[in-house]
Amino acid sequence: MTESDTTKSQTLAAFLGLRGLIVDGTLAPGARVSEPLIVERFGVSRTPARAALAQLAEEGLLAKREKSGYEVKSYTEKDVFQAIEIRGILEGMAARLAADRDVPAATLQKMDSVVLELDDVVARLTTDSEQTEYVHLNNEFHRLLLEASDSEMLAMSLDRIKALPFGSPNAFVESLTLNHGAVKKVLIMAQEQHRAIVECIRAGNSTRAERLAHEHSFCAARYLQLLRAKDEPIPWIAEKAKRASRK
Repeated sequence: MTESDTTKSQTLAAFLGLRGLIVDGTLAPGARVSEPLIVERFGVSRTPARAALAQLAEEGLLAKREKSGYEVKSYTEKDVFQAIEIRGILEGMAARLAADRDVPAATLQKMDSVVLELDDVVARLTTDSEQTEYVHLNNEFHRLLLEASDSEMLAMSLDRIKALPFGSPNAFVESLTLNHGAVKKVLIMAQEQHRAIVECIRAGNSTRAERLAHEHSFCAARYLQLLRAKDEPIPWIAEKAKRASRK
């Protein structure tokens, strides 16, 4: 492994590790985060630690302190789930628009191909490399969904939402231990939704396509619940999911 590869690997380890500490509440809002803390906690050098801090600040999980270092930004549970649902509403609209138009066969074939590749990855998902593969393919599916909608306005809106903390389709997947049985169940459910969304678009069933894409966003809430290692449902998102299932 070259020095560059080592730096990239350490940066990713520090980024995911620190992100996990913030998401699961180990590092509370307002907690100071510094390079030495990351170096000691994750066994990386200062350059990757610095890069991880910059990435998390760009993502919106950290804020630059006036004098030096960073601190964990404060977000309420409601903020988190509203960001997730806003993305779900927009992607639901993308699915509806796609189902209402004549999506090019090439785009649908690409979506089919990604779904099949995801089937394979989910079936054998246990390692970090497969986790990276899942994240890449999941991003590609959501990109193709937007492409199928053929809406520049939606593309601009989703870009802004994905830049918010917790707004990305993979916001919590990257921090999960993927050989955990409960995680695998959520991934399988998400994969079934991927397939059903494509089928609805192909069939021109815009109402169901929109509802499925909206429901699909709730997977992010379930990932967060698993990260927090809680068995009880999260009240705010549970109520939203119940309402969506009634439509």
